[in-house]
Amino acid sequence: MTIQETQRSASAAPAPDSPERRRDGRRRWQERYDEAVAKGRVRDADFTTLSGVEVEPVYGPTDEQAAADERMDRIGWPGEFPYTRGLHATGYRGKSWTIRQFAGFGNAVQTNERYKMILARGGGGLSVAFDMPTLMGRDSDDPMSLGEVGHCGVAIDSASDMDILFSDIPMGDTTTSMTVSGPAVPVFCMYLVAAERQGVDISTLNGTLQTDIFKEYIAQKEWLFAPEPHLRLIGDLMAYCDANIKAYKPLSVSGYHIREAGATAAQELAFTLADGFGYVELGLSRGLDINSFAPGLSFFFDAHVDFFEEIAKFRAARRIWARWMRDVYGATSEKAMQLRFHTQTAGVSLTAQQPYNNVVRTAVEALAGVLGGTNSLHTNALDETLALPTEQSAEIALRTQQVIMEETGVTNVADPLGGSWYVEALTDTIEAEAEAIFTRILSMGKVPVDSADKARLAEVVRDNVGKAEGGVWPMTSGILRGIEEGWFMSEIGDAAFTYQLALESGQKKIVGVNCLTESVSSELDILRVSHEVEREQVEVLGQRRAGRNEDIAADAVRRMVEVSRTQDNMIPAMLDAVRAEATLGEICDALRAEWGIYREPARF
Repeated sequence: MTIQETQRSASAAPAPDSPERRRDGRRRWQERYDEAVAKGRVRDADFTTLSGVEVEPVYGPTDEQAAADERMDRIGWPGEFPYTRGLHATGYRGKSWTIRQFAGFGNAVQTNERYKMILARGGGGLSVAFDMPTLMGRDSDDPMSLGEVGHCGVAIDSASDMDILFSDIPMGDTTTSMTVSGPAVPVFCMYLVAAERQGVDISTLNGTLQTDIFKEYIAQKEWLFAPEPHLRLIGDLMAYCDANIKAYKPLSVSGYHIREAGATAAQELAFTLADGFGYVELGLSRGLDINSFAPGLSFFFDAHVDFFEEIAKFRAARRIWARWMRDVYGATSEKAMQLRFHTQTAGVSLTAQQPYNNVVRTAVEALAGVLGGTNSLHTNALDETLALPTEQSAEIALRTQQVIMEETGVTNVADPLGGSWYVEALTDTIEAEAEAIFTRILSMGKVPVDSADKARLAEVVRDNVGKAEGGVWPMTSGILRGIEEGWFMSEIGDAAFTYQLALESGQKKIVGVNCLTESVSSELDILRVSHEVEREQVEVLGQRRAGRNEDIAADAVRRMVEVSRTQDNMIPAMLDAVRAEATLGEICDALRAEWGIYREPARF
């Protein structure tokens, strides 16, 4: 489908804004639910309260109440546009969220052991944490890696490390998320090669690669190149996965790091979704069908400690994404309009003081993610503010999810807080704040429009698609200008400063930090990564280089660089380099030499 055709489809799409449609909502939901039951998509489980009371799969207004309540256009029913109440009519009765514990430390052998422990104790998928050298595209023996190898995640230098990381873990049967953005594409190629060596058909792989470079410039600061070459690689990745690995999600648009940097809930939501719209524009600029590639976009949000605000944020996220995908970018399939997201509890909310309080904070945050309808969840360990989790604290974090899942009854009813006056009002408020931020970003991209007029907003953005300054698409243009001018960081910095002032004045409270500081708690035993890990990793890396065919590896890297100078997709050439045991640092250094490095402009 061409861009013009998708725009015409969007213009013709009916809006769910009539009393007749509102009155018919429960019937539509029931049909979807009955279909799921008939297809065996509802779990055979006890859907009663602790006292044995039967509960319905969903609750909502009567048909006549719904017809008279214009809010129902925004709230709807589970499993239908605008997906405020969730993507599926069945809620968690159909499928519980995936328990995906983020883990990685030391070398691939040590992390492989932790992964087997997580899977053996009920984890539903894996989430890979990489060390700082890997995140920056450096080999473990690079002078800039000294003292950092294996300390904040696992060290991955070549495809052989990835082989070890997934040793005795069937990659074709295990969904895997990888949190890496700057060198995401070569790390992904190592993942594919490791799967090939296991004998897995890579077209069957399922998982998520973070890849989100916009949030690196906005918040986390782990980039390799300037934005344009990074977007070139991401576009190649999107096209490759769309053609070859349909179930795999090549982009996880990350608000988590934006929130951890100090953003408010509305800023996290708006900056993240704006980034998502930028990647939609990237896919469309490559000529990809939005209904085909958009389902491969997923999101990653922070679950902070303000319980109801977080729930409202998640509900607003689904609603905004669905409307923009349909009305602005022309998606016509349900899957292309559905926002899927992973949640991690807020690392920034954890405290070194009275660290056992962190178990409570994490449980509250996890419950907010669940009541907000998360598709997968990571719960932080109580000691993560001090070090990487010990095996015991990692188990407590895992069990926190399992207690919520198995004991609290939250999986029995879809969107149990739907219709709450407070939750619905807060959802509307956060949505309005996010839309105002979109207006500001679009104005930086030379697309002035009032966010309050949603129909006009959609019309103006559609009319400016591909016509923004320099031929860049409207949201992308605004994001790039905001990065260049330091606007995002300024906004986050102001929000963080305001919150810090509230803490110091005692207006906002953190138990054990600025109130209730008396405690009988003793110091924790924490996990310490030995310097021997770095020494051994460097030694093994040297042995691998000595044992490979140097000419084949060097030629493959040179060929990859040659392809980078053309319009051809770089993924096949990069896969060849990885198969030849070219290292992450060698691949990234070759591209640094070709594209240069990016330094953020100084600001005062």
